[in-house]
Amino acid sequence: MPSITLTIPNKVKVELKEFAWVNWSEFARQEIFKHELFTRLNSPKERELIKWSVELGRKVKKGRLKRLLAELSPKEREELLK
Repeated sequence: MPSITLTIPNKVKVELKEFAWVNWSEFARQEIFKHELFTRLNSPKERELIKWSVELGRKVKKGRLKRLLAELSPKEREELLK
């Protein structure tokens, strides 16, 4: 994994030392990852892919439900759909 170095003002460094229990490198890594992931998920291409996959999933479920209902007796179907 590549490394980066960040420079922060001395005032901020002093304030961060008050929270010595925080792993600031890990915190920064997670925040950068969240931002990158958020940016990717909000891209038009990704939104189109998500919409397509949701629609496909719905079609598959609907088709499977029809096949399952066809396998049931009328009485079983009626009880299930109540």
